[in-house]
Amino acid sequence: MKILIVEDEQKMSDYLCKGLTEQGCAVDLASNGVDGQHLAIQHDYDVIVLDVMLPGLDGFSVLRSLRTVKQTPVIMLTARDSVEDRIKGLHDGADDYLIKPFSFLELLARLQALTRRGRSQEPAQLRIGDLQIDLISRKAFRSGTRIDLTAKEFALLAVMARRQGEILSKTAIAELVWDMNFDSNTNVVEVAIKRLRAKIDAPFDQKLLHTVRGMGYVLEPRAAADAVED
Repeated sequence: MKILIVEDEQKMSDYLCKGLTEQGCAVDLASNGVDGQHLAIQHDYDVIVLDVMLPGLDGFSVLRSLRTVKQTPVIMLTARDSVEDRIKGLHDGADDYLIKPFSFLELLARLQALTRRGRSQEPAQLRIGDLQIDLISRKAFRSGTRIDLTAKEFALLAVMARRQGEILSKTAIAELVWDMNFDSNTNVVEVAIKRLRAKIDAPFDQKLLHTVRGMGYVLEPRAAADAVED
């Protein structure tokens, strides 16, 4: 996914860029409305994240200019939570609206929704190799053998199973499973992954939960020679 972020707050811009890059997105940045307008019009993006309060040109002006030539999906970000501002943004052509502060994972979900319309409804059961996960009864089995998981371990497994084959960063896992902003000083994710791996992989020949060095973790069947573990 190729994304343009138009945001003048450096801390917010860096946070979004880091999070989206970890998810495998290609990210361009603009810190003012003039540069944002130029990039949005001159280049092709899958989606644009556009702040309202910008130096040079505000987000509404950038959006109106963009809509004269392109229909690139746009999510607007703002600290202004009045109904009038939201209506104005949507009327000017915004596809979605998020009020600051917001969850990074909510933003990511909205970005993905804009670029993947018509995704089928999630099934009640998921299967990865010989691992079967029942999301309703909250049970997991490998080769017909019940795996005893805690509530957090099942939540972690479900999160990764829903994104089978997708590398999830520690930041994403921490927010999805623990609803917290990731603190690099804590090893909660590594510990949880180690415990989950001991239950779903250690007793079986085929390994499903893999570490991707410098990027995160992925749940998928692999040939033994391709697996890289902690």
